Amino acid sequence: MEGCDDDLKFVDAHIHLSDPAYADRIDEIVEIAKQVGVVAMTSNSMNLETSRSSLRIADEHPSLVYAAVGIHPWSVNQLSSKELEQTMDFIAERGTSKDRVVAVGEVGLDPQYAKRRTDKDRQTEVFHEMLRLAEKLRLPVIVHSRWSAQRILETLPSYRLKGVLWHWFSGPVELLPRIVERGDHVSEGPPVVFSDRIQEIVKSVPLERLLTETDGPVQYYGPFRDKPTTPAFMPEVVKAISQVKGVDESQVGEQILRNFARLFGVRL
Repeated sequence: MEGCDDDLKFVDAHIHLSDPAYADRIDEIVEIAKQVGVVAMTSNSMNLETSRSSLRIADEHPSLVYAAVGIHPWSVNQLSSKELEQTMDFIAERGTSKDRVVAVGEVGLDPQYAKRRTDKDRQTEVFHEMLRLAEKLRLPVIVHSRWSAQRILETLPSYRLKGVLWHWFSGPVELLPRIVERGDHVSEGPPVVFSDRIQEIVKSVPLERLLTETDGPVQYYGPFRDKPTTPAFMPEVVKAISQVKGVDESQVGEQILRNFARLFGVRL
C-alpha cells in the first residue's frame, strides 16, 4: 500500500483464517501476507471445527501461521455438552503443540449473543472452562470483550494466565489503566485509520502493550470500504498507529513484532 516501507515487517495477531469466507483463499491470503511483509498471523477459532481448521492451516504454513483454539461466545448457543467436552479434549491434547498452538482464543463474553439468563449462564460457564484450560496449558488467552470488558476484567484475576490479549478493544477507555497495569496487551486493526474512538484507545495504550490485527474476514468502512479484508491492510494500520502516537513507523513495527513474540512465545 502507499506509504509502506519495504523493510518493515508486520504481524496480524487476530485473523479468522478458518472462517468459510477464506476457505478457498488460504494460499492467496498467505501470499498476500508475504508480499506486504507480514511475518506472523494468529488464526483464531470459533468452535471445534474451526479450531481443527486453524491448527491444520498452521501445520501447513509453519513459522507464518499460528493457531489460537477455543470457543467464541457467538458459538455458545449452538454448543452441545458433547461438543464442549470434545473441544476441551482437543485443546488439552493439541494445546501442548507450542510451535503451532500459541493461545486459547477467541473466547470471552458478549451480551448480544446471550439474551436469556440461561444463555448468559452458559456463556459464562464456557468462558471459565476456556480460562481454566489456558491456565493449565500455560497459554495466553485472546479475549472478546464487546460490552463485557468490566465483567471480564473482574474475572481474569481468578486465573494465573500466561498473558491476555484484548482483541479489538473498544472501551470503556477508563478500564485501560487497569488492563495495562495487569500487563495485558491490546490489539487494534483497520478502524485505527478512521475511528476517533479507536485512535483514543491507541493513544492511551503504551506501545509496549499494543498489537495489530485485521479480524478478517470482517469488513470495514473508511478507506477499506467494499474491500475484502486481508493482511494487505497491515501497513496502513501501523502507519496510522505511528501517526496517533507520534512515533516513527519503523519503531512502531519493531516494537509490535517484539510484543507478538513475547506474548505468544515464538521467534520472529
